[in-house]
Amino acid sequence: MDLTSTAPRSAKDKMLGLVSLKRAIDKARAYNEGKLGEYDYDCPHDKPLFDFLGTDGDTFAARVKELGTDHAIGAWVQREFLPKKTPADIERFNEDRMRWHPDPGSRSEEYFKNMQRQLGRPDAVTWFDILDLDEKRQVPQPTKL
Repeated sequence: MDLTSTAPRSAKDKMLGLVSLKRAIDKARAYNEGKLGEYDYDCPHDKPLFDFLGTDGDTFAARVKELGTDHAIGAWVQREFLPKKTPADIERFNEDRMRWHPDPGSRSEEYFKNMQRQLGRPDAVTWFDILDLDEKRQVPQPTKL
């Protein structure tokens, strides 16, 4: 995947009921190919997913490279990690991630507020909404905290 010319899938797009999984796969593919562009891999967006699953960025990227397709990667995640998770665990993870926002007073809050101004969307108060807007996806109803 070449993230120098395209954006990864939205963090909101679910795979196996999980937010962020499709995006992490896209970023791992780009990482493996040396084509991340302005994106970071194994960053504060990806790490919570890896922690939730019980893996790490290096292992995830290696398996993405080895398995190749979304179907094969999904089967691996389903087999290796999801049996340990209840539907309630997944729902809590998704809710937490969907409401992810910068900590008040943090360096990322300043960057976030800058993005809100640049995008003309002070009503977008979560990282997922800001990412979607920055990548030219529609966010008609921003996520509420």
